Amino acid sequence: MSFVKKKGLYFVFFAVPVIFILFVVGGFFWWKSSLSAVSSDTSSVRFVVQKGWGAAQIGSALNEKGLIKNSFAFKLYLQVSGNTSKIQAGEYTFSPSYSLPTLVGKLLKGPDLLWVTIPEGYRLEEIARKFANDLEKEDKDTFIQEFLTSSKGREGYLFPDSYLFPKNVTAPKVVSYLENTFDTKVEQLKGNNSSGVSFDDAIIVASLLERETRTDSERPLVSGVIYKRLDAGWPLQVDASVQYAVGSAKGKSGNILNIKFWEPLTKADIEVSSPYNSYKVSTLPPTPICSPGLSSIKAALTPQASDYWFYLHDPSGEIHFAKTIEEHNANIRKYLGK
Repeated sequence: MSFVKKKGLYFVFFAVPVIFILFVVGGFFWWKSSLSAVSSDTSSVRFVVQKGWGAAQIGSALNEKGLIKNSFAFKLYLQVSGNTSKIQAGEYTFSPSYSLPTLVGKLLKGPDLLWVTIPEGYRLEEIARKFANDLEKEDKDTFIQEFLTSSKGREGYLFPDSYLFPKNVTAPKVVSYLENTFDTKVEQLKGNNSSGVSFDDAIIVASLLERETRTDSERPLVSGVIYKRLDAGWPLQVDASVQYAVGSAKGKSGNILNIKFWEPLTKADIEVSSPYNSYKVSTLPPTPICSPGLSSIKAALTPQASDYWFYLHDPSGEIHFAKTIEEHNANIRKYLGK
């Protein structure tokens, strides 16, 4: 073997370990730096973890907020500690002076404020139950009863949306906030009411639309059908209003935490004596039957005129309108097989 070849081997023999050592040392200082605080600034910074976020999204958001030095180090720290999927959605309060371990520790303790999402079409009991569960109330039954007492007579006026609340928030404060949100959201809609009824009656119609319709596009037409039937003195024959009456009876005698409020109607249900039984009365229900969203409220305030008097949804959810009872019965046979 020549000297040149031996020299090359000696170089490789000594260079590889040196490079490895430099890599390890560099990695150590990078890791140590990544774990340290961004600055000595002790000011408070609000940080919201959105529902569905993973470690990568949280890390990127923390980095953008100037709360951590490196989003990759954040994700790696969570993986090494086995906490990648243990961060709860909600609002937290951090400081740029927190080290990465301190910040992660606070994340794992849980948020200061928890997300609660109220779907459109929930009735008061369902809203109360959702808050009791999502806010992790220890005495859920008491919270629900306080909620229902505070919201009595306000069915339809608690706006369905996603909210952030502290775990210890009281039921009356939740009700007040949801009412104020409703007022804020609908204020601009009140001046565009072509329905011919009062705003409060339009909210009743909106609640019917919320439970009766599937898409934004069909709501104005169904709204027009409802107003036509009211003007003609016809029963509305809205299943959802009867379901509300049946559900209200269940709520008075059962545990709200376990009640199913919107189950399919039976023949006996259709015969129930109630002002909410739209098969028996020819007027609007006395109150809304749920909390409607903005799309339903808009449709109730601005109905679309048509020649239709009837409608139904087929099993796939598509709506079918009819101008006469004969057409409607044909649709029933065709799409529902009855």
